[in-house]
This record gives sequence, C-alpha cells and structure tokens, in this order.
Amino acid sequence: MVCAGNICRSPMAEVVLRAKLARAGLGDRVTVDSAGTGNWHAGQPAHVRSTAALRRRGYHLDHSARQFAPGWFGERDLVLALDAANLSDLVRLAPRDLPAGRLRMLCVDGQDPGGGTDVPDPYGLDDSAYDHALDLIERACDELVAELVAELQPDAATAAGTDDRG
Repeated sequence: MVCAGNICRSPMAEVVLRAKLARAGLGDRVTVDSAGTGNWHAGQPAHVRSTAALRRRGYHLDHSARQFAPGWFGERDLVLALDAANLSDLVRLAPRDLPAGRLRMLCVDGQDPGGGTDVPDPYGLDDSAYDHALDLIERACDELVAELVAELQPDAATAAGTDDRG
C-alpha cells in the first residue's frame, strides 16, 4: 500500500487489509506493508487522526512511516497506490520489465484495475475526511480480499459464492 507520506491512507489500508485477510484465512499466506512515495515523514508515527479513525472501527495501528524503495518491486507480488498521483510516481520508479498487474491502484467499487478511484488524502482535514478515506479503503479491501481468495483459495471462493468464473 503506497500513498504520499505513509502516515494517513497507506497505513490505514495496511491495517485494514491485514485484518480482512486474517478473517478470510489468508493471514499466513499474504504479507501486507505500506510506504510513502515521499520521505518527509520517514520515522514518524501514523497521523493521530488515522489512528483514531481506525480505533473507532476496532483496528489497532502501530506504525512508523517509511519511503518506498524501488528495489521492493522485486520483493512484492503486488504494489497498490492509493491515488493516481502516487501511481504515476511509482510507474516512474518501476523497472521496465515489471509484469503487468503488479503495480496498480487500490480499486474502489470494482473499478478497472488499471484505473480505480482515488482514495482522497485526508491530511490536514477533519475527522470526517479520515472516516471517508477509511470507508473507501474498507470497501476496496473487501474487493481485493475477494480477488485474492479466488486466486489463492479457488475452492473456498466457489463455496462462498465469490467466484464468478462460471
């Protein structure tokens, strides 16, 4: 999960996805982390409003911001940007031979994996902006977990009715 400074959206997405994967039985098969395209918050904790928004929904966040390193493309199966601007930054960092689909946006409401809908940056805004970002992140993570269940546990996806391959 990648946003700009790694103190608001991407740490929220990291925590939410990790929790949803654990509930789906994939917690031991998928590793989730986060970073920012910029380094201006490196070493800082998550924004207090991100932590509060997560806490209100029962999530716990213990986080230290860090900057995305280009070498991570080779170490991760999937890199998800939280908005188009960060996706553009990541595309510039990505190796030319990066397999298709390994870098994309976190999709909201089934948007095209190549497009998606931005999760707006709540930095500097009030609690409602953080809650809205978290709403979008939770919906997108539900969709992503369904996709990963179908890919990693196809029998479970079929049994749960989430496999639409026919």
